[in-house]
Amino acid sequence: MAIVEQRRVEEVLDPKEEFLEFLRSFRDRTGVYKYRERVKSMISMGRHSLIVDFKDLYTFNATLARMLVNNPDFVLKAFSEALREFVEHEEPEYVERVDKFIVRISNLLETTELRRIRSSSIGKLVMLEGILVRATPVKEKLVRIRFKHVHPECGEEFDWPLEGELGPLDELEKPKMCPVCGKSGGSFKILYDKSKMIDWQKIVLQERPEEVPPGQLPRSIEVVLTDELVDAARPGDRIVVVGIVRVRPDTTLGKKRGIFDLYIEANNIEVSQKVLEEVTITREDEERIRALARDPWVRKKILVSIAPTIYGMWDIKEAIALALFGGVPKVHRDGTRRRGDIHVLMIGDPGTAKSQLLQYVVKIAPRAIYTTGKGATAAGLTAAVIRDKTTGEYYLEAGALVLADGGVAAIDEIDKMREEDRSAIHEAMEQQTVSIAKAGIVARLNARTTVIAAGNPRFGRYLPDRPLAENINLPPPILSRFDLIFVIRDIPNPERDRALARFVLQVHSDADSIKPEIPPDLLRKYISYARRYVRPRLTEEAMKLLEDFFTEMRKAAAGPNSAIPLTARQLEALIRLAEAHARMRLKDKVTREDAEAAIRLVLSFLASAGIDVESGAIDIDTIMTGKPKSKREKMLKVLNLLRELASTSSEECVTMKELVKRAAQEGIDSLLVEETIRNLTRDGVIYERKPGCYAFA
Repeated sequence: MAIVEQRRVEEVLDPKEEFLEFLRSFRDRTGVYKYRERVKSMISMGRHSLIVDFKDLYTFNATLARMLVNNPDFVLKAFSEALREFVEHEEPEYVERVDKFIVRISNLLETTELRRIRSSSIGKLVMLEGILVRATPVKEKLVRIRFKHVHPECGEEFDWPLEGELGPLDELEKPKMCPVCGKSGGSFKILYDKSKMIDWQKIVLQERPEEVPPGQLPRSIEVVLTDELVDAARPGDRIVVVGIVRVRPDTTLGKKRGIFDLYIEANNIEVSQKVLEEVTITREDEERIRALARDPWVRKKILVSIAPTIYGMWDIKEAIALALFGGVPKVHRDGTRRRGDIHVLMIGDPGTAKSQLLQYVVKIAPRAIYTTGKGATAAGLTAAVIRDKTTGEYYLEAGALVLADGGVAAIDEIDKMREEDRSAIHEAMEQQTVSIAKAGIVARLNARTTVIAAGNPRFGRYLPDRPLAENINLPPPILSRFDLIFVIRDIPNPERDRALARFVLQVHSDADSIKPEIPPDLLRKYISYARRYVRPRLTEEAMKLLEDFFTEMRKAAAGPNSAIPLTARQLEALIRLAEAHARMRLKDKVTREDAEAAIRLVLSFLASAGIDVESGAIDIDTIMTGKPKSKREKMLKVLNLLRELASTSSEECVTMKELVKRAAQEGIDSLLVEETIRNLTRDGVIYERKPGCYAFA
């Protein structure tokens, strides 16, 4: 009975008159005539579309709002007519310059899940949230065709259709009879330059990674944008689309009939500007977050809540926590941007729980994407230019680092990636953008992503007598972009092994015995709240401590033959780590305590990854260039010996055997000689004149 009564009310309701009354009389909480002001703003800016908040409409007339959702075509047409009438009353001259006014709807009461769109949604107004993963170039769509009747007795021009415009699925069929002369003879020629066209673009909306059920593929749906909605967003953007669910024949089934595809005809599109706004934080959540931040042991609680089923590894867990909170990104007045994201790399022996740590990162990060080196290509990580099979056109598709914009990209087995694929993430890690120039598509997408990666040593286990660059199958340009690198070694130790065994046995015997101090849902909201609202600034005492540490570390390298322990890149990493440490307590200022914690973590990183194994000193070139100072000097000695032997040799080249023998007298290993010869040959300094004999080019 209630449904029948509602239908009766809708039948007598005139949406045009109701919307006119809404525009005239609706006031916000402050008493301002909200939509009168919006219409004035629309006219002053020369636009022809008005955005209406659905919640305002529902407050004004719930029946009209429901009618809009259930019969959007009819109601939106009435709204457009009402808006034209309202503008004509306010500014008569403006109406003459505008062909059509459009009412765009935002903030529906309910967001429809993309995978929940069914046949019952056809023809209704829905609101969807997702990631724009693909976009076609902007095209022009005919909405009103100008025909010329080519006939000896006519020759007149007319618009088609006679009333309204072409719908989304209307075929471009020529009229059978001329509406001017009434004759069907002759031909009808389309005058494209006099026809009315609008901008048209097709995009693909995909489910957000955090919404995809475990073990399932993300769903996607095509969205058609028209008019000023085209190019409102680009691949990688998180958007909210309000539109009408439409159907069209499935073109992939060939001659088979009766199967249709769903797509969305967009009425409005909004780009999510704020990072991490998909995590909903209620007032009760905010009170719990504030209460947690006041706890003096909150940092310890956060650390023990990260992967609580993994024994120890406190420095690495602290690094992961700081990476999740992140530093403060800065944009200077000249447009220069400094990243706030902290990149962490874990290199360790097999069975040291690296993958488990990454899985937990994905679980508690507000926005995260997990991938592996084996299952990732350069295009899959950054962006790809794909060719449409049906139309042959090229379009842009966003990759993992772009989709994780504002969140975390967890890359497991990074050492298994191919060389050409690894090089693709250079720009994304430092500049935080992905540049594409392929098939005539030139674009630059945002990739403001924290990278937390893990990999195995090149030789299976980490060899402490070899430098970092030889142990890790990663080039120095990528290694240098990680703020923190941790080497995890599995060294037998009776006391530690017994404690580890007891811990693992307890976890397996009683799964409920290990509980995090902070529940994962609350920790996710805590991280999201901190990243969204807390922007700590360095205090004078924190700046002084970081300055003193940097200069003291560099002072040791003042001599001409000394190794360089730190560069400005590590100083910026220290600042980011100190800011993240302050964010863990939701503090507005970075204090001396935060700077000390950052220094301790960087020294821990340098002690494990930045040591020159020959001299025992901290040498940042081990990471930045892959060659510590001691190795670089020996390679220069090999080059000088080669030059000396070439000048005194009666032959026209120097044999490898002779060079190795002479280098051994200088205390240089034969492996280093072979590596130097390989590098010099590759760089074109020398060439192999005959097998095993080298000469300068």
